Amino acid sequence: MPDFQASLLARLNQYRAAGASCGSAGSFAPAQALAWNDRLLQAASGHSQDMASRNYFSHTSADGRTMVDRINATGYAWRSLGENIAAGYPSVNAVVDGWMASDGHCANIMNPGFRDVGVACVTSTTSTYRTYWAMDAGAQR
Repeated sequence: MPDFQASLLARLNQYRAAGASCGSAGSFAPAQALAWNDRLLQAASGHSQDMASRNYFSHTSADGRTMVDRINATGYAWRSLGENIAAGYPSVNAVVDGWMASDGHCANIMNPGFRDVGVACVTSTTSTYRTYWAMDAGAQR
């Protein structure tokens, strides 16, 4: 996707700048903009690729690894973490809007404690969904 990183950051930070109601997860005041982090991207990309190649959709990897396991493997020294996943969305706007319509995913995007983000989208023509998305967000120690 052209300008993937810039488009993703702009869309996420547009919501963070405005504040949002995340339904049962609560209301969030405007929050500081997220910064792109290559270690979080590495974790998100690996998970998206794994979901696409093994044709599954879960926060737990097919080999049993969790978000924490995947992020620890990148060397990101974290104090807080969150993860959003999605499948089948065709664009940055569609996936971010879908996450914002989900209380828990919205809360991850709006969490004022998060400072960093990495998001990946992997396509597959042989899996159930055409696109597999993962967003890892966090704050470093």
